[in-house]
Amino acid sequence: MTALDQTQRPDAARAIAAGAAPRRWGSWYIAEHRIRAMKGYAGDAIFQSLGNPLIYLFALGVGLASLVPQGVGDVTYLQFVAPALMATAAMTVTANETSYPVMMGFKWNPIFFGMNASPITGAQIVNGMMIHIALRVIVTVSIYFGVIVLFGAVPSSWGWLAIGAATLTGMAIGVVIATYTSTITEDRGQMAMLQRFGITPLFLFSGTFFPLEQLPIFLQPIGWVSPLWHGTELGRVATYGLDEPVWLTVTHVGYLATLFVVGLWATRKHFTKRLNK
Repeated sequence: MTALDQTQRPDAARAIAAGAAPRRWGSWYIAEHRIRAMKGYAGDAIFQSLGNPLIYLFALGVGLASLVPQGVGDVTYLQFVAPALMATAAMTVTANETSYPVMMGFKWNPIFFGMNASPITGAQIVNGMMIHIALRVIVTVSIYFGVIVLFGAVPSSWGWLAIGAATLTGMAIGVVIATYTSTITEDRGQMAMLQRFGITPLFLFSGTFFPLEQLPIFLQPIGWVSPLWHGTELGRVATYGLDEPVWLTVTHVGYLATLFVVGLWATRKHFTKRLNK
């Protein structure tokens, strides 16, 4: 063995050891990075998490509810709409985190390529982003839940399950958006189109402000395929015991879980392909 081999072998061993941790914990490294990056807008995020539920609940619970004094079914209008607002808040967070930030990581500030230059894989980058987004959604909807409890909009002792329902809803929508945005190479207004023709119709036609059955029959299919409708109905089952068949509740969970799993797989695939061209 030459002297050169003897000096190179420890260096190679150290390099292998240094790459072992990212290969094993890379997803959590990415999540930590995204959380640390929130320092620049943490104040805005906290303000939105506290301000949005107060504004919406005052507007709907005090304003619009006065126009619907009979409530919806056996519950007040506020109790009816509160779970929908929780699910909508989760959707808003994930839509914000999986649209421009994903494009930025590939195009304007191509940090994803730097991450991938290390032993961290494209799939781990996606996993880490989703961990960070899930944590942010949980915090947001938990605050929302606390506010609607104070407003008396959660008569059921099982209401806390609505936090999980809203989180699953937001993540299911988020991975679908990430699957799309991870394929965009040029900004031609796709994000504005997504908001206008994707997020807004989901918000309006997913049984958010009134039962889906009250929509014209030709608009009801929008609700049936909408993750927001499935998540909203789950939230209503949890917060006030919405009377629906068990099979339908199971369908809500299965639909959202399937959407999340398939969307996560597709996003990982797109990230890996794009980072290794």
